[in-house]
Amino acid sequence: MINTFLPVSKDDLIREGWEQCDFILVSGDAYVDHPSFGMAIISRVLDQMGYKVGVIAQPDWNDDKAFEILGIPKYGFLISGGNMDSMVNHYTVNKKRRKQDAYSPGGVSGLRPDRCVIVYGNILRRLFPNIPIIIGGIEASLRRFVHYDYWSDKIRKSILLDSCADLLIYGMGESAIVEVAESLSSGMKVQDLIYIKGTSFKTKTKEYAYDYIELSSYETLLKSKKEFARIEQIIHEEQDPIRGKTLLQYQDGWYVVQNPPREILSKKKMDWIYELNYQRKAHPMYNDIGGIPALEEVRFSLTSNRGCFGSCNFCAIGMHQGRIIQARSHESLIKEAEIFTEDDKFKGYIHDVGGPTANFRKPSCKKQLSVGTCKNKQCLFPKVCKNVEVDHKDYLQLLRKLRKLKKVKKVFIRSGIRYDYVMADPNRDAFKEIVEHHISGCLKVAPEHISDNALKYMGKPSAEIYHKFRDKYYEWTKELGKNQHIIPYLISSCPGTTLRDSIELAIYLKSIGYRPEKVQDFYPTPGTISTAMYYSGYDPRTLNRVYVPMGEEKKMQRALLQFHLKENRNLVIRALEKEKMTKYIGNDKMCLVSMNIKNNRKRNNRNIKKK
Repeated sequence: MINTFLPVSKDDLIREGWEQCDFILVSGDAYVDHPSFGMAIISRVLDQMGYKVGVIAQPDWNDDKAFEILGIPKYGFLISGGNMDSMVNHYTVNKKRRKQDAYSPGGVSGLRPDRCVIVYGNILRRLFPNIPIIIGGIEASLRRFVHYDYWSDKIRKSILLDSCADLLIYGMGESAIVEVAESLSSGMKVQDLIYIKGTSFKTKTKEYAYDYIELSSYETLLKSKKEFARIEQIIHEEQDPIRGKTLLQYQDGWYVVQNPPREILSKKKMDWIYELNYQRKAHPMYNDIGGIPALEEVRFSLTSNRGCFGSCNFCAIGMHQGRIIQARSHESLIKEAEIFTEDDKFKGYIHDVGGPTANFRKPSCKKQLSVGTCKNKQCLFPKVCKNVEVDHKDYLQLLRKLRKLKKVKKVFIRSGIRYDYVMADPNRDAFKEIVEHHISGCLKVAPEHISDNALKYMGKPSAEIYHKFRDKYYEWTKELGKNQHIIPYLISSCPGTTLRDSIELAIYLKSIGYRPEKVQDFYPTPGTISTAMYYSGYDPRTLNRVYVPMGEEKKMQRALLQFHLKENRNLVIRALEKEKMTKYIGNDKMCLVSMNIKNNRKRNNRNIKKK
C-alpha cells in the first residue's frame, strides 16, 4: 500500500515502479481521496487488497488520449459517474443547465459529459474492445433496470446495455468489487462472473439465472405505464440482502440479470473501510484552480451509518444503500475525529455525525437481521411499527465522547434527524440533549409537506407528528435559553399532491411566519416510487390512479411555497382563483398575497372584455 495519492499519470506509474495498473478507475468527479467520495473508497479498498489502482478523473471525452493516459489495465476499467448523478449534476428540475459543479475544480461546470457512465463506457469499449468494463456508483446503480428518464421523457434500457459494460455493481460496492477483483485476478473471464451478489450482468439466455422473478420486458413497458408501476414495486420489495431474489428482465435481445443484494457490512468491516489510507484532501493538481468545493462540506464530518428504514417514496437511498442500518463503532469514529484535530484547517467544529439519517444507529428491529425487512410493510409509515426498537442511547453516548475530545469545541448534527423516530422515543432526554448541545443555530428536518394527503403519497408520517415535534423543540429551546430555529425541508408538486394541498401548506407557512429561502420542486430521478408515479400515473403500492401535477400547475405549487416573492405573485393568485380560495388575496393577516389595486383593475378589465 502506498502512502500518497494513487497514480494519475505515466510519471506516477514510473514513480511507483509499475509497468501496468491492475485496475483503472474512470470517474466523473475530480480526484478527492476522502471517504465521503465513492471513488476514494473503492480505489482504497482495492489498494489495501494489494491491487495496483490508477485514477483517471474527469477525462476529456472528446480526446481519446485522455482515456489512454495510464495505458491498458491488467484486469479492467472501473467507471463511476461520481458522487452525484451526472444529469442531476448538470440540470435543474426545469431542465436548465446549472452554472456550477461542486465536484469539479473551482466549481466549474461542464467537465463531465451528460450520461457520464454511458459516454465513458462507449469510449473505452471502442478503444479497448477486449478489456473488461465494470460500472458502479449512484448513476449506474439506479439505472440497472428499465427506467424512466426525466430529461428525455421516455423509457430507457438498463445502463448496463447502453454503456457497453460487462458488469454492473449496484449499491455500496466495496465487498462486491473485492470479489470481482479476486475472480478476475484468478484467471476467470468477466463473462463468467454471473454469481456475485450485488451485481448485474447481461446474457442471451435465462439458463444462468437461478430462482428468479422475471420482470416485464422493455418492449412491454413501452406499451403499458401501469405495468411499469407494478414492476417498480417488485424491484423495491426484492432489495433485501436476506430474502431478496434474483431479478431478470428482457431488453432488446438481452436478459439483464440482477443477483440478490450483498450481505450487510459488519461494524468491523465498516470500520476497516473508513480507516483506510485516505489522504483526506483533493489531489494537488487542483490546488491552483480553486480546489474542490464539495470537499469543504464534508472535510470535518463523520459518516457514522449507512442505509435508511425511513423509505420515503421520493428517495432512492433504500434502493442504493438498503433499508438495514449499518454503523461504525465509537472507537473508529473517535479515531477519525482525532485526525480532524491535527488538521491545520480544523477550527474545533465537527460539522456532522450521521448519514442518510443521523439518529439511526442500528436496524429498526432484530427481525431484520434474521429474516430481512418486511416485504409489504414500512418501519415508520403510516406510523412507527410496534416492532421498531426506538433507542437513542448509543447515539448520545457517541456524541458525548466526541464532545470531550481535546480541541473539539462543538459537535453538530447537519445531516438531519428523523423526527418521528425522535417522538417515538419515550425518553425525552435524548431530544433535549440534542437541542442543548448539537444544533448550530438551526435544526434541519424534513416534514416535506403539511397536507396528510400529500404525505400519504410521499410515504411520510402525518403532519400531527411534525407539529408535536416542533412544539417540543421550541419548548426545550426556550427552557435552555437558546435562540435556535427549525429549517424544514419542503417538496413541491410531488405526485399525489393537489393544488389545494399546496395552498394548505402555504397557509401553514404563513401562520408560523416562515418564508423558505429554498424549496425543492419534485425531481423525477431513476429508482424511486415517486418517479414511477410521475411517469405512469399509478401508485406502485396499490396500482390505483394517482394525481400528478404537471405544466402550469406544477409551477403554481412551486410558487405557493414561496408566496412572499414578487415573481410568484401572479402564479399564487391564479392558484387561489382556480381553487376558489380568493379570501387569501387581500390585506388580512392570513392572506398570502396583498390586494394590488392596479393589478386588480387590469384583471377586472380583462373580465369585462371577456363578457
